[in-house]
Amino acid sequence: MRKLVILLSLLFTTSVVLSQIKDSISNTSKFQSYTNKNGEIYTYKKPRFFEMITNIPKNVYGTVNDFGYKENLIALGGATVMTVVIIPEDQKLLDQSRILGEQIGLKDFAKYNNFGPLQNIPSDLTSAIYLIGNGTTPLLMSMGFATFGLINNDYRSLNTSTGLVESLLVCGVFSQTIKRISGRQSPAPAIIDGNPGGDWNPFPSFSAYGKYTPNYDAMPSGHMMTATAALNVILGNYPDKKWIKPVGYSLIGLLGFEMVQANVHWYSDYPIAIVMGYIIGKNIANSKITKTNSKLETKKKYTFNVNASSKYGYNFIGANITF
Repeated sequence: MRKLVILLSLLFTTSVVLSQIKDSISNTSKFQSYTNKNGEIYTYKKPRFFEMITNIPKNVYGTVNDFGYKENLIALGGATVMTVVIIPEDQKLLDQSRILGEQIGLKDFAKYNNFGPLQNIPSDLTSAIYLIGNGTTPLLMSMGFATFGLINNDYRSLNTSTGLVESLLVCGVFSQTIKRISGRQSPAPAIIDGNPGGDWNPFPSFSAYGKYTPNYDAMPSGHMMTATAALNVILGNYPDKKWIKPVGYSLIGLLGFEMVQANVHWYSDYPIAIVMGYIIGKNIANSKITKTNSKLETKKKYTFNVNASSKYGYNFIGANITF
């Protein structure tokens, strides 16, 4: 299982970055431009290593600013309504998911093994699926893009690499803030305490949150937000790779089911997390790209004008052509 997970991770990252070799690339000393199939040109400058840290305030501000766009407001409003609708059904949906999970061989907990400095080596299929939303995954993908970018002097790959790390950190800022406001109990302790759907204790103290974290950190799902943001960073940089979106969102859907059947999250923890992950990832990807269109308007060789006038009691119609 360990070899399988590592192999799949390498294949996923490699298949994305190696596909860049066929891209149309224009180089200058400071910038690189890539022409997409729709004629749009993406221009990148070479990222600095520490900007994945120094860009955090800008990314947080940019994300908050993007919340105000009409389409994002509609999405956030829809996610809020969906959350309210799902909450009363959370316990029933979790019970049904656990039954299905057991039937297909998934466990109700995720267990990892240590391998040297690595502490997130999946021990079974349940843990492997859970790892999709773990912060380790965008870090590994970031390393893959960085390696390719450094070897091939590819600015798009390097910006995707830094963007993945930035998305992870920005998701941490937003998810932890909202978790500490909502104070929603996770399924595992809720089942033990006999609280169907989980208890709510908004604004828990820092000491209580640190000591009994599962009692307060269910909403929103940080794993779901992280996975969605990472996916949209890649989608934003590689719009021509049409297979990424269906594969990525299928894996995110699988992650969502696994975390519910494993008593980690409720389904209502997901809508806001997914929308926020989308906005975060899209904002970070766009912040690194200057977009132009290569389909320049062709200048007309001549102009043709028609005019009318009245003089000496007669009506005249004329035309002139300017070359």
